[in-house]
Order: sequence, then C-alpha cells, then structure tokens
Amino acid sequence: MRRLLMLTLAILAGPALAPAVHSAGSEPPPMVQRPQDPDYEAGMKAIASRDYNAAVDNFKRAAARDPNNADMQNHLGYSYRKTGNLDMAFKHYNEALRLDPNHRGAHEYIGETWLLVNNLPKAEEHLARLDKLCLFPCEEFTELKQAIQKYKQQHARN
Repeated sequence: MRRLLMLTLAILAGPALAPAVHSAGSEPPPMVQRPQDPDYEAGMKAIASRDYNAAVDNFKRAAARDPNNADMQNHLGYSYRKTGNLDMAFKHYNEALRLDPNHRGAHEYIGETWLLVNNLPKAEEHLARLDKLCLFPCEEFTELKQAIQKYKQQHARN
C-alpha cells in the first residue's frame, strides 16, 4: 500500500515539480565513462560461464587496483559464494556494504548467503533493508523474498 501511495504521489507531483528541478540546476551530472578493467570484464565472463574460480581470480586482481569499488566487492563476494567459500563471501559483501550501505545487490546476495548458513533472521534484515531502498519492488527485493519463501517452505517440511 505504501508503494502504491508513493507511486501515485510521484505521478501526480511529477509535472508540478519538473520546472523547479530544472530551474534549480539540479540535473544529475553526465555519466563519466570509466575505462573498463580487463580483469573485471574477464570476471564477468567467468561468472556468465559459471567458472567461479576464474571469476575470483579476475575480480581479486581488479579489486586490488580498485579496492573502493562496491560493485567489485559484491561480484567478488558472489564468486566466492559460488565456490563455497562463504567466509570470504561474507567478507566481500560486508565490504561492499561498508563502501555503499545502499548497494541493493550486496543486500540481496548477503541475504541469500545468510540462508545458506541457516540464519533466517539475518536474511530477513536484508530483505527489510531492500524494502526501504526500493521505492517500487526491485529485482533484488523480489529475488531475496523468493529465496526466503523457498527456505521457509523447505524448513517447514523438516
């Protein structure tokens, strides 16, 4: 209901606020195209081909050059999780969230990792955080919510 109300208000207020936004000069700055890191690109290709050990190796090299990149830390955490190294996955997800507390991907993935170690309350904390971060249901919220529902169904049978 809250999201529906916010959507309605945004739609109704949008045209009225548009002149104020443009006149205040608060348009977002143009996106700066960062040069692509070859190890980052190789890591993304390794994830796509499900070669998670190669992804870890590539993302580690890229993260060494760009340690304050929350996306890089999140991809490194994901790759470690897929190799089964949950300690390192948690380390990199937490680093991504330290760098960017609103990183939706890191909230989703760390929530899914909490489910792997049977910590439903921690997973639900990250779902609640995503609920606040996503004005509209976002993919990360939906994916973690589905993972939690599946987890609950599987553990209700046991």
